[in-house]
Amino acid sequence: MSNKPCTVAILGRKIGMTRYFLADGKNIPVTVIEAGPCVVTQVKTAERDGYSAVQIAFDDMKARNSTMAMIGHDMKAGSGAKRVHREMRVVDDAAANAFQLGQTIGVGALDGVAYVDVIGTSKGKGFAGVMKRHNFKGMSATHGTERKHRTSGSIGSHGTDRGHGAKIKKGKRMAGHMGDERVTVRSLDVVMIDAEKNILLVKGPVPGANDGYLFIRAATRLFKRKAKKLPKK
Repeated sequence: MSNKPCTVAILGRKIGMTRYFLADGKNIPVTVIEAGPCVVTQVKTAERDGYSAVQIAFDDMKARNSTMAMIGHDMKAGSGAKRVHREMRVVDDAAANAFQLGQTIGVGALDGVAYVDVIGTSKGKGFAGVMKRHNFKGMSATHGTERKHRTSGSIGSHGTDRGHGAKIKKGKRMAGHMGDERVTVRSLDVVMIDAEKNILLVKGPVPGANDGYLFIRAATRLFKRKAKKLPKK
């Protein structure tokens, strides 16, 4: 779900990375994304739902692998069971009502968009220690340190909170699960759009492994150097 208002967004699947050759012979690394087609499965308005948003769905699935609630939800839009559903917030009800229930959104919706934000789930790295997870330098390599070189050190000083309990404060950097979290990569260049094959090429890497699902939206906040390249309105 996108918390920032946007007008153009689509769901897709990461296919992989390759090289794209420009007219002058230079090649750039690009990520190939199967973007859409998506179906509008719900239109939310501030009057009825408390906020304005549009829900889109992507990737057909067998009904027996879905739930009765989701099958009925997608059926209202005249669609079969879909695997992924996401919302995109819009500015107001007028923007939401511009979409119709059951409407199909293809990658062609990104025509004219120079930069996109790509949101995905990063690769899971399993359980990792503090040196790998948080770039700690570790304990001293000598001077009496014995089999404790990669530990985090004392955490006792963070175990008191002036009468609010002896628990370690939230956010303390310790060993734990690394990766497998939502990651947003901002302001990626749109290199090519193939509306017939629903293919989108963006410059550079995007989060997650191949076949992972992605949420692609028009960039909401550009870097200064990229904002200068856009034509002035």
